[in-house]
Amino acid sequence: MANRFLRKAGAGTIVQKLSAKAILERNLIETGDRVLIAVSGGKDSTVLAWALAALKPALKKAYELAAIHISSDFCACCKKSALSERLDEWGIPFTDLFVPVIGRLKEGEKMNCYWCSTQRRTELLKYAVENGFNKLALGHHLDDIIETFFMNMCAKGELSTMPMFLAYRKYPVSLIRPLGYVEEQQVIACAAEKDILKAACTCPYGINSKRRDMRKRIALLTGNSGAVKRRILKAIMETE
Repeated sequence: MANRFLRKAGAGTIVQKLSAKAILERNLIETGDRVLIAVSGGKDSTVLAWALAALKPALKKAYELAAIHISSDFCACCKKSALSERLDEWGIPFTDLFVPVIGRLKEGEKMNCYWCSTQRRTELLKYAVENGFNKLALGHHLDDIIETFFMNMCAKGELSTMPMFLAYRKYPVSLIRPLGYVEEQQVIACAAEKDILKAACTCPYGINSKRRDMRKRIALLTGNSGAVKRRILKAIMETE
């Protein structure tokens, strides 16, 4: 019955329903939480911001939202003014934080995705702690979680992936991924339906992405079937 309803519902409704399911089943957001959303300007994080704002009346949980964008010294193509305006429409305060990712490299070191991700995540957590946020929300979706699982299994020999909820030991902050049940194609459909800003940066270091290669392999494995992907996610969750 639920799957039949989702097939007939609009894209925005589907994203809201699946996000609410993740939030309630995984206790991602509780009353009194102050949630900081990491926004790149792309479809995933912008749809996440829209969904969390739209869901507040339905969830009946008193929580605060704010958004932060990390600018860097190698990628500044995000249309931040347009992003800020859209977030303001949804009642979400916006902050832009500059991080010199390349400038922090030591002599002889080369720029790579892991270094960039580490620097950004560190600054996000630091900002969250300093400004009293106890939840950091990221826009990773179902496909991201599955891709990460197979990448870790093939490259590291580990059965691990991006958790929907992660409580840090060193910080009074928990990381949440409310789009964990949402497929990328559903995010894309929602962004189109709601005319949501798409101003994603094109990273010059991600052209030969291993994630892109794994995405193609998973597409062949699953036939891009949402039902198959959800069964894979169920299996992954049972290993947690």
